[in-house]
Formats: sequence, C-alpha cells, structure tokens
Amino acid sequence: MIAAVLTGDLIDSTAAGTEATDEAMAILADTAEDISGWPDAGPTRFTRYRGDGWQILVTPPKYALRATLVLTARLRAAATAPPTRIAIGVGPADSVGGNDLSDAHGPAFSSSGRALEDMLRGSRLNFGGKIGPKTSRLHGVIVDLLDERTGRWTPEQAEAAAFALHPDEPTQAEIAGRLGISSQAVSYRLSGAGVATIRRALHTWEAETAAQEANQ
Repeated sequence: MIAAVLTGDLIDSTAAGTEATDEAMAILADTAEDISGWPDAGPTRFTRYRGDGWQILVTPPKYALRATLVLTARLRAAATAPPTRIAIGVGPADSVGGNDLSDAHGPAFSSSGRALEDMLRGSRLNFGGKIGPKTSRLHGVIVDLLDERTGRWTPEQAEAAAFALHPDEPTQAEIAGRLGISSQAVSYRLSGAGVATIRRALHTWEAETAAQEANQ
C-alpha cells in the first residue's frame, strides 16, 4: 500500500505545560478523525507517543499536504495550544501495525521519521520520501513555501482556513455560517491567509501525487 505518514512533535511543550499539551493532542486527534472522513480517505490511526510526539496515516497519499495544513490550522486557531512540527513521508507502508501505529513499518514511516529529524531549525514542515522520480523535488518546494506562509497566519485566519481547506472546499457563506460571522469577515480572513493560492498549490500537489501513484 502506498501511503503518507505524518510524524510530528509539539514545539515548546514543556514550557506550555501539561494542560496545554493535552489540549494540543486532543485537537490533533479530533482533526485526524475528521480527516478519516474525507472522500475516499482511510482510517488515520492517530497515535500519541510518550511526551509530545504523534503520528497519523493518510490515505490516499495525495491528501498528505492538505491534512498537514488543516492540522496546522486547527492548532494555530487554538491560541492556548502549542504548535507542532510535521514531517510528511510518502511511500510504501508495509504494515500499519496492530491497535495503533506504534509497531507499523515501511518506507513511508522511515522517511517521515527522517524528515522530522532532518528538519531545519525554525522550520515547522518538511517533506521526505517519494513515489516517483519527480515527486521529492516538486513536493519539497511546495512544502517549504507553505511552511513560510502558514507561519504568518493569525488565529482567526487559521480558524477560517481550517474549514476552507477541506476537500469539499466550502463556500465563504458556508464557512460564515459555521463560524457565526459575516461572509465579508470570512473573505478578509481567507484573503489574509492566502487560501486561494494555497488551494491551487494543493490541486497541483494532489494531481501530481495521484499521477505518480498510478504509475507505480
């Protein structure tokens, strides 16, 4: 099975404290459950590791970046929860483990782990592994650009982006109804978050990933 694995750890969780760390993990777990309900998506099998580490499985792998951004947005929207680093690994998943991902293995898992270890200081997103010969370079550049862009989200922008980046891509009126604010306010938030450009990047990522996977 070709899959994406997201491996992460919370940033400055010790300083944030146990309550804030637990809040962040609950947000990640709830978001992972939501991701498993996306069209054609499989179980994410959210797994928390000792301390502030975590991991989820994303299938189909084309959803890897979208899932990463939604996870990032949900945490950013919660002002009291610490942010997380996220490393994306794409490739074969030889085993997805038993009750959780603690005993899972395969290139997707190992490449995700290495990408987290190799992440540059100050970065929050990284990409590792590849499906085909062009995947790593193209996908890595997109991840680097979005790392910089999402780092400037305000909590309000992130809150709106978390809804807007769902695969169904809801309208501004629909998002306004969920948030209880005006469509104009949603428009300001999404514009400030760069959601229109991010959606185009996601479309490119997902089309390229699906094409590479089909050629395996």
